[in-house]
Amino acid sequence: MSKITAPPAPGLPAESGRAGRAETAAKRGRPSKSQGGRNGETRDSILDAAEDLFSKHGFYGVTIREVAREAGVDTALVHYYFGAKRDLFDAVFLRRAEVWNNERVEAINRYARENEGTMTLEGLLEAFLRPPFQWSLKGGPGWKHYSALVAQTNANPTFGGETMARYFDPSIRRLIDLLRVVLPEASDADLYWGWHNLSGALTLTLGETGRLDRLSGGLCQSGDLDSACDYMVRFASAGFRAVSKPRD
Repeated sequence: MSKITAPPAPGLPAESGRAGRAETAAKRGRPSKSQGGRNGETRDSILDAAEDLFSKHGFYGVTIREVAREAGVDTALVHYYFGAKRDLFDAVFLRRAEVWNNERVEAINRYARENEGTMTLEGLLEAFLRPPFQWSLKGGPGWKHYSALVAQTNANPTFGGETMARYFDPSIRRLIDLLRVVLPEASDADLYWGWHNLSGALTLTLGETGRLDRLSGGLCQSGDLDSACDYMVRFASAGFRAVSKPRD
């Protein structure tokens, strides 16, 4: 199976500095060859810092200077490794998107192979939904930040749709293909609207906003992602079946 990779990004608002100044700063901040393996660590530190800040404040609420300060590096190094702010944002998004979405595609392909002719809607959705919940549960703070970033980006009308389409649509299209197998009576409109509703629930849940905790008086915890996934599989399965029924 081919891996999911993102095409080159179309232009979107970049950091406010002039390109010439950024290029000059990048040259001034270029690390020496003697630094060797530290370059990779520096790059990761910048990505981690940017991921944290973008997840909390969004694309427009973060500056390159703030990322550099959080990472403990010179601003010129951020420009050297990533260029403009949009390039940095794309690098942050792509770093985990490939892992997240390739694992989801592998999971549903494996489920389809092992259950040929006997696939269920619940089994298919479980295979597709469980990986992002597990990464957020067990992957450390970086994956928590990334989950929040995905939730925020998915709801951003300015460029969220374009970003999500580039990085996430290949895996979703594969899911839709398999949903057609387990729900042959469903129209394409049923499946796409069903996914649209599921996508909103998924990203809101992965954002772990704490609203559920307060609303339920502590009965339910937004950080209980195992339970969240269990409920989502059942809820989404019922929803897909309901919208796929013939209308009177």
